[in-house]
Amino acid sequence: MESVETLKEALTGSAEIIARSEAHVMKTYRRYPVALVRGAGCRVFDAEGRSYLDFVGGIAVAVVGHCHPRVVAAIQEQAARLIHTSNLFYTEPQAALAERLAALSGLERVFFANSGTEAVEAALKLARRYAASVRREEGRRKIVSAFNSFHGRTLGALAATGQEKYHRGFEPLPAGFEYVPYNDPAALEAAVDEKTAAVILEPVQGEGGVIPATPEYLQAARRVTQARGALLILDEVQTGLGRTGWMFAHERAGIRPDILTLAKGLGGGMPIGAMLATEEAARGFEPGSHASTFGGNPLACRAALAVLDVIAEERLVEAARARGERLLAMLRELVRCHGLKEARGVGLMLGIDLGRPVAPQVVAAAREQGLLINATGPETLRLLPPLVVGDEEVDAAVAALDRALAAVMGTKG
Repeated sequence: MESVETLKEALTGSAEIIARSEAHVMKTYRRYPVALVRGAGCRVFDAEGRSYLDFVGGIAVAVVGHCHPRVVAAIQEQAARLIHTSNLFYTEPQAALAERLAALSGLERVFFANSGTEAVEAALKLARRYAASVRREEGRRKIVSAFNSFHGRTLGALAATGQEKYHRGFEPLPAGFEYVPYNDPAALEAAVDEKTAAVILEPVQGEGGVIPATPEYLQAARRVTQARGALLILDEVQTGLGRTGWMFAHERAGIRPDILTLAKGLGGGMPIGAMLATEEAARGFEPGSHASTFGGNPLACRAALAVLDVIAEERLVEAARARGERLLAMLRELVRCHGLKEARGVGLMLGIDLGRPVAPQVVAAAREQGLLINATGPETLRLLPPLVVGDEEVDAAVAALDRALAAVMGTKG
């Protein structure tokens, strides 16, 4: 006998869900014509019951897969106990998550937010306020970031984003931001001076096309910021928590930032962001200087604790490294077979540069083959599977992508 949920899905088909959304939801997204109603592990299901391998992963959010039983149980239990209090009060889930993140990162202080852009906004505010209130250097306001970066949609995070297409129509943006070429230590060193409050970098540029920073570049960033009295902010909203085969992507370079931002995978789907800082950098904030009503609420924190438990117990950091190497090797074979430009990335954060502007067509063709991927530009595909992905699922995804590329490119895989 069919479950109530199944009957509801059958009655409410994709076309109806899409039409209702189009009628009332603000048109800020270019959405795919799929209405998802259920997820389990590395698969999601639409309103008609069709199964898709999900290599979008909620844009790097579903690190432990969809509806992991451990995370679901934690959310259910906490929801029945206490959902929200505001930050006027202490809660045990928040205290426990702050302890865990501090132990994992080596950064002693945590500010909780609701998203990646909020975490970045907090980091930028902390850097400027540290310069002004702790160092007493009012002239130290500049933030240096990289061309092709992406740091979020709020005005401060947007100003730090080195892509003009995201700026259009929102000018004037906050002043005091300067961009330098990515992976260019000399350009970075030339830009950081006595007026620089902080440098903010992604260890892998995600929206910019899945471009990893070299360890040498991150080491140079750490060296020049320390020498010039600026703070180093690493934006690990997309790369953090095992995605690259390291708990934090900057560990590849053997450095420690002053400030670190996290979100996406932290809650396994629950909205939560975190800005971590050293004890010294955290002196820039005091009561009243920054806040978040919902940030670090008990429900989101309990979900995040469950996510971290799963990552540790199922050894997902190591799995991401091993499966990522295997998947990258297979993608490079697709590049060779279909005459594409390049496959790149680290861990399970991978991209394919097609060398021609057909990425949207490949995304659509892959969807027809039961594989969900996305494009970060007209020529670049991005693959962000859950860290629980298995070899069979990797094989099935590559086979589907092979067929999609053949259909679009007119080549044989």
